[in-house]
Amino acid sequence: MGQRDIRKLLIIGAMAVVRAAVRHGTPEDTWLAKMLERKPRILVEIALANKMARTVWAMLTKEENYRNPAVTA
Repeated sequence: MGQRDIRKLLIIGAMAVVRAAVRHGTPEDTWLAKMLERKPRILVEIALANKMARTVWAMLTKEENYRNPAVTA
């Protein structure tokens, strides 16, 4: 569960990303687009917040900077 303030910020950020994806569209082969096709929007927002939290945690524990998957792939 973690800290409430950090969890709240992650969810707000995820909601903004999903809102932008719904309005402007996303490439069809992305994780977000696939999730939005088959799951309710609120569930996708929470899943994205969880994914963001795991990414941040991994970066902190490994002391690494963010690597954009689209650029490195």
